[in-house]
Amino acid sequence: MELLWYIPNQVTPGHRSDTTVEGHNSLDRLTALARLTEDHGWGGALIGTGWKRPDTFTVSTALAARTTTFNPLIAIRPGYWTPAHFASSAATLDQLSGGRVKINIVSGPDHQPQYGDDEGDQANRYARTREFMRLVRRYWTEDDVTFEGEHYRAEAATLEHKPVAREGRPHPQLYFGGASEAAQRTAAAEADVQLFWGEPLDGVAARIEHLEKLSVELERDLPPLQYGLRITTLVRDTTEEAWADAEAKVAAMAEGQHEWAADPGRRVAVGQQRLLDLAEEGDVLDDCLYTAPGRVGGGGAGTTWLVGSPDDVAKALLRYADLGITHFVLSDTPYEREIVRIGDSLLPLLRSA
Repeated sequence: MELLWYIPNQVTPGHRSDTTVEGHNSLDRLTALARLTEDHGWGGALIGTGWKRPDTFTVSTALAARTTTFNPLIAIRPGYWTPAHFASSAATLDQLSGGRVKINIVSGPDHQPQYGDDEGDQANRYARTREFMRLVRRYWTEDDVTFEGEHYRAEAATLEHKPVAREGRPHPQLYFGGASEAAQRTAAAEADVQLFWGEPLDGVAARIEHLEKLSVELERDLPPLQYGLRITTLVRDTTEEAWADAEAKVAAMAEGQHEWAADPGRRVAVGQQRLLDLAEEGDVLDDCLYTAPGRVGGGGAGTTWLVGSPDDVAKALLRYADLGITHFVLSDTPYEREIVRIGDSLLPLLRSA
């Protein structure tokens, strides 16, 4: 079981009600967050990407240099990177960090015209992403690579500085997300880990079943696809305290600006819409999946929360593990406090199960 946290990488403070304002995205503060994950049981953290954020790869490189065991899960976008440039940069950081790099490939819309990317329609975007992942993997593991695709080409290419390879890890893992059919076909063919947002157990089970069928249909020639969950976890000492705080937090969110209101594109994304639709099924699904945040803001991994005591949330996460989830990316705010609280109270229960 892989247990990762989330480190915000934002120009504007206050991400998902985080309380740090002064120096919120400074190197010292981000380093402090990364070191807290090392000290409190986390394997590393996802660092998000976006055209309007500071460059994620640069931030991840700085954090890798200031830590010893922290594994950055670096979100990147095809179109912003070319396969050769990215393969070289990631291999370099992987070598310098002793094999600590993980990659999250993001393929949704993201203001591409602002950085000169003509991505085309959804089918074109995901077709390009499939080629991107295939070519990057070949740069990392082969010599004399020749590739002729619709979007990329290479001729007799050899990357001399390969990433660190060890048993069970021939190269940095490629995580991927997305709930549209095009995204799922991309994951089934080329990803190492498919990340889900916080859907109910039956929804995740159906997604896994579909991806397994797609892997056969597409004649996947890679090791079996692995699965992960990216979700907010609101954990308190008691169940009653957790739900009181969760309801108070949603009430405060309802009085403020919807976090996703400024970006209507999030609402039309298939995965985001699936989460928003859950609120119509009830405020609480399964045992402790809270859907109310989706009605007042949050977006993405903040749309649904697992709420409860450490035992409650551990049991909920272990039910996902029973479905085949082996990678977990958790978070809550304020980030400093919750890295410690959840790391110390929840992670030991998951590891001892």
